[in-house]
Amino acid sequence: MTVYSKPIVMIDFETTGLSPDMGDRITEVAALRIEDGRITDRYVSLINCGVRIPSFITGLTGITQQMVDSAPPVDEVVPELLDFIGSDALAAHNASFDEKFLRAEAGRFGLAPAHQGTVCSLKLARRVFPALGCYKLGQLSGQLGIRFKSAAHRAESDAEVAAQVLLHIARHLGDTYGLAQVEPELLLSVNKLAAAKVHAYLLKQTGK
Repeated sequence: MTVYSKPIVMIDFETTGLSPDMGDRITEVAALRIEDGRITDRYVSLINCGVRIPSFITGLTGITQQMVDSAPPVDEVVPELLDFIGSDALAAHNASFDEKFLRAEAGRFGLAPAHQGTVCSLKLARRVFPALGCYKLGQLSGQLGIRFKSAAHRAESDAEVAAQVLLHIARHLGDTYGLAQVEPELLLSVNKLAAAKVHAYLLKQTGK
């Protein structure tokens, strides 16, 4: 079975809060390119948006004011990040959160992401593993036997675990439904389905 022979980029942002519409900004990003069942490339950077880091964010992530003050500026990071993603499919855990920050930050510089659709690994896990108790990244990864190699709530660590979740889902779908290939387009389609319709849809993909 070929898992993701077409590239898919798993992204994770750390931010100062929950909403760019409320003035929250990005403080760190990790983007990991997945090809042929493994991570083949990565873009990781702290980001200086010229904003104050709330103390509760430092407590959660370990990212301090000093770290972002000395980090590359946002007007350097965002174009590099968009170049790295290119037109590949994008993925994130709770993707609506990361995509809204990506679009908001790109928009500040008159730029627009060019990725081909966004896969949400949280929604995907709910549809593929409907019996699990929790789909937050920390609990979900534990239930799937995937371990954090470093501290959670840092962009690279979270993106690495989310990428392994996505690969786990792909292998599960391939093994369960006899799929010769699992590609981003299939996951995008499954993301849009009601959970009750996923099994029949996947059977149809294999002609069963």
